[in-house]
Amino acid sequence: MTSLRVSKAHAYGNDFLLVPRDGIEGDTSALALAMCHRHHGIGADGLILYDLHDGGATMTLFNADGSASELSGNGLRCLAAFVARAQQLTTGSRVAVDTDAGVKTLEMLGQDGTRVTFRAALGAPTELRQVQIPVLGETLTASVLGMGNPQCVLLGPLPDADRFHRLGPALATHPMFPAGTNVEFAHVEASDRVRILIWERGVGPTTSSGTGSSASAVAAAAHGGAARTVDVVAPGGTQRVEWREDGVYLTGWAEVVLEGDWVGQPAPPST
Repeated sequence: MTSLRVSKAHAYGNDFLLVPRDGIEGDTSALALAMCHRHHGIGADGLILYDLHDGGATMTLFNADGSASELSGNGLRCLAAFVARAQQLTTGSRVAVDTDAGVKTLEMLGQDGTRVTFRAALGAPTELRQVQIPVLGETLTASVLGMGNPQCVLLGPLPDADRFHRLGPALATHPMFPAGTNVEFAHVEASDRVRILIWERGVGPTTSSGTGSSASAVAAAAHGGAARTVDVVAPGGTQRVEWREDGVYLTGWAEVVLEGDWVGQPAPPST
């Protein structure tokens, strides 16, 4: 049996377990599978291992399926909310988080109860281009880019549930993306508003994604006629994305909802 201190936080329903790196032993992928399991564990979209320092933290992210990920915009903000709580930060404070995609800086804009709002500097998108992807008997036009992690955005009317659940996993694991990719379906509803559905690499459908919202905004501006500052509406809520000359900025809230101890098996029971 293991016993680990754990906090749970979420941003618009996209939830993460935060565990201090001290004391972690053995297979971290198996730990992520166990803790993130929706029925046999606590349940989450990802596991974040962290080390705190004054005004910030370092983080390593694992998806719910145990695979490693470079970055999560919402996970980044969840950890920043934890730092703000632990270090009693106030509006105007900055939090620096060292991730596998580089150091990301967040400005604390305010707090409403347990919800803390940040504006996060995610950096510039990389390798933005349009490609043709043959999948499930058709050829789709997609905007692909890096947003600290791989992203594939399909612009156009949002798919119905059946099409979403067929195309999402097929694209996320397509041979064009050897390391897998996050997938967003994005509809430009107005020049300043984009509505999305998300199939997250290593997770599946999620209510929200920070990097996915950012990638969708960039794709919508580059290839869909949207403005460079937009509200991105996901099932879990709306985030603000600004694509500026110096990079992409993401604004939204996160909150810590649980603190306790995990006592569990190294992996969930087989199903």
